[in-house]
Amino acid sequence: MTVGTRIGVLALQGAFAAHRAVLDRIGAQSSEVRTPDDLDDVDALVLPGGESTTMSMLLESSLLFEPVGKRIADGMPVLGTCAGMILLAREVTDGRDDQRSFAALDIGVQRNAYGRQVDSFETELSIRGSDAPFHAVFIRAPRIVRTGDDVEVLAEHAGTPVLVRSMSVMAASFHPELTDDDRIHRLFIEQVRTTR
Repeated sequence: MTVGTRIGVLALQGAFAAHRAVLDRIGAQSSEVRTPDDLDDVDALVLPGGESTTMSMLLESSLLFEPVGKRIADGMPVLGTCAGMILLAREVTDGRDDQRSFAALDIGVQRNAYGRQVDSFETELSIRGSDAPFHAVFIRAPRIVRTGDDVEVLAEHAGTPVLVRSMSVMAASFHPELTDDDRIHRLFIEQVRTTR
């Protein structure tokens, strides 16, 4: 990690504390982002899992939606997990009419497509470029139903992409912060390094 590089974690709702714990464990400087001033102090951003419509509304009420969108459009590296993936997707089905996304990743997603909370599951994934399987936790996860030409698929489950990347944007349908395996976060940190 480049000296002085700080990874922000959107801390309005959802699993932000778990992401910070992983980032701290791997030696990354991290901070919680709740205001536009907080955003000014970070070089990259994690959009955690949670409830995507609630997060969308909180981004609006905290005056963060436009600044985050501009930073992403300007090339700030961002990792979105579960609800964070929905916030990054160009197209969202089964969302509320007033739900907004940053449209930063050329994918179409279906909210809660893997089922309700009781349908949550864990499985082993093969991550592109990694020898060992990754134990992935899916909780009311979004399903990627379309990927654009510039989207690189890094992992699939049952033939459906669940970890994707394009330019400085990475997104996962699952919750990598809920396991002891920090490879997804390390992959993101490497992406941050290469874009600085």
